Amino acid sequence: MCTAFRPGDRAGAVRGMQSKFAVACLTGLLLGGGCQPPEGSILGKAPKGKPQTILAVKAGDTPPVVVISGVIIEKCPVAGCWFRLQDRTGTIKVDTKAAGFTVVNVPLKSKVTVVGVVRTEGAEVAMEGTGLEY
Repeated sequence: MCTAFRPGDRAGAVRGMQSKFAVACLTGLLLGGGCQPPEGSILGKAPKGKPQTILAVKAGDTPPVVVISGVIIEKCPVAGCWFRLQDRTGTIKVDTKAAGFTVVNVPLKSKVTVVGVVRTEGAEVAMEGTGLEY
């Protein structure tokens, strides 16, 4: 059976399909894009685990490998191979040289989460960072 279309009928059907396709695409983008958590930039190994406070790290109440979240308040002005991290309980120096990444491109006052090994530098408790997310 052959159905004849008048010129106006076919154009209307195509426009209707295009509109439905556009609405479906927009709906998919809005729903799909809104369900994804925002991803930060990762340097070294991705920090995993519950962040501890700097006070707990300095008190020795954490495992040797620890995750800390805070704000970068100072960093190596030459190579970005270390930075000072501050949270609500204190400040700690984080060295990144051994991990093979630097924080040259991470702006001061950036909120970061860092993972690393706790160590001492003289009388100061510090951290040898192995990964950072910002």
